[in-house]
Order: sequence, then C-alpha cells, then structure tokens
Amino acid sequence: MKHYLLPALATGAALFAAVSVVRTQPVREVTEPVSPPPASSFTNTVAAVGLIEASSEHISVGTALSGVVTEVLVTLNQSVRAGTPLFRLDTRALQASLAMHESQLTAARARRATAQCQVEDLDDRLQRSLKLRSSTVISEEELIRTRFALKVSQARVVEAQAEVAVAEASAAAVRTEITRSTLLAPIDATVLQLKIRAGEFATAGTHTAPLILLGNLNPLHLRVDIDEHEAWRVQPGTRAKGHVRGNASLASPLSFVRFEPFVIPKKSLTGDSIERVDTRVLQAIYRVDRTDLRLYPGQQMDVFIEVAGTSTASR
Repeated sequence: MKHYLLPALATGAALFAAVSVVRTQPVREVTEPVSPPPASSFTNTVAAVGLIEASSEHISVGTALSGVVTEVLVTLNQSVRAGTPLFRLDTRALQASLAMHESQLTAARARRATAQCQVEDLDDRLQRSLKLRSSTVISEEELIRTRFALKVSQARVVEAQAEVAVAEASAAAVRTEITRSTLLAPIDATVLQLKIRAGEFATAGTHTAPLILLGNLNPLHLRVDIDEHEAWRVQPGTRAKGHVRGNASLASPLSFVRFEPFVIPKKSLTGDSIERVDTRVLQAIYRVDRTDLRLYPGQQMDVFIEVAGTSTASR
C-alpha cells in the first residue's frame, strides 16, 4: 500500500498543477477593429501622414510691449476680421506720459507765439526807424541795433518751432505706444488657441506658447510628410486622398498646393513601432477639398499620393 501512495500523490499534484495552469491562462478573443485600415484607391501610391493646418498657416500673435493684460476681447473658435482688437494692455503709465508731453507741447507753442510776436514788434519798429532815419530823428547806431534785435528774434522763432516739433513727435510716439497696446488681428482668421487672460503679464518677444493662435480655416490645408526615400516619386500636381484617423471611410480628395523646398528632420511621429525617427521628410501642402468633414487643425490624416510606376518613373 505504501508503494502506491507516493505515486498517487505525485499524480494528483501534477493534475492539480495542470488544471491550475490552464485556468489561469487568459482567454484571448478575436476582435475586429472599429474601423478597417485605410486603403489606397490608386494603382501606384506613396503613403504618408499629414497634419491639418490653416491655409494661412498658424499665426502666433505676440506683443511688442510688455505689460499687464486688462481685457481679452475674443474667445476660442471666434472668427475675427483683420484689424479686430484681440486684447489690451494696461496703458495708465503711457496715458500719464502723454499728458506730460502734451503739456510740454502747449508750453512750446506758447513760446513760439511769444517769439513770433517779438519778431512782429521788432519788424514794425525797424520799419518806423527807417522812415525816421531819413529825417535824421534817430541815429544810425539805433537803427543797426534794431536790425540785429530783429534777427535774434527771428532765430528764436526758429528755435521755438523746433521745440514744438520735438514736443509733437514725443506726444505722437506715446500715442503710438498706446495704440500698440491694443493687439489687432493681422488677417481674417479663427481663434485657435487663447493662452492669455486678463490680469496676466504679457512679455514682449518670443514665447514658448503663443498668447493667441490664429489661422484661416477656409480652406483647410494638409501638411504631408513624405519620406526622403520616396520623395523623388512624388510630382507636383499629382492627385492625393486623405483618410481621417479612426474612420477610414471618411476621406477627402486633396489638391496639390506647393512643396516646401527645404527637407527637414521628421518631427511628426505616428507612434508606429517600426517608424524611423532618424529620417528626413519633404513637406507637401495639399488643400482639403471636402468641407463637410469635421476636421480640426493639428489632426492627423493618412494620405495616399498617386505616383507613376517604377519603370515609368525611371525613364
């Protein structure tokens, strides 16, 4: 009996282990993708990936002056016309400076008027002195002094006019700064991003993130990255088709616009495990012909570009 006990226990343990292993194995069900992958409708094609962008390209609105934002005048997704105010900076210091320069301008104009009156007075005195000199009522010395006094007064008028011009230019410069404190839309566009709020400090110069991002979305353009190894196959004016990521049935014909002539390192990555990141790409700009698709700037599309056959291309 003892001879059968250990083999029976070993057999039971092995069966238990086998059942446990089978029960702990994950059950893998075959699932179908929500949307089938896109397929090209062209006989010979180059596949690429494109990013939706505004036809005007994206305009990062900055400010030439630094200051606290007092009012933001637009909202996200708002359509604006060229010249529409976008936001305003605090102008209280500039308004005070303008008041000071306008006071200086008033004083300069008063000095100019005073100098002009002196010229008129001395000119009248000189004319009367010339009449009296013929009858020897006044001396030659007094007549000469009157002439020199008139010249000095005329020079003071010129000096006063220069002071007025300087004061006017200073006041105009401050008014220009006040005008520049209100940022205007450079073109007809749509507000794509809004990264500034009332009360925040806007710094002049280059920003990592734009204060406001604008772009003309009518029509939309697609910036397609073509691998440098296949760039030679793509010709200007060739047909292309773009498929929406996640739903390949949503597609639009693409019209060629232009090539960006400078080949750049690849920056737009799709996340594919076999994707190369050490390559360079030729960027081609296409217009999205369909306007009924819900597309957004920055969205990726799968693109197929029609090309000639290898033998034809070689000839």
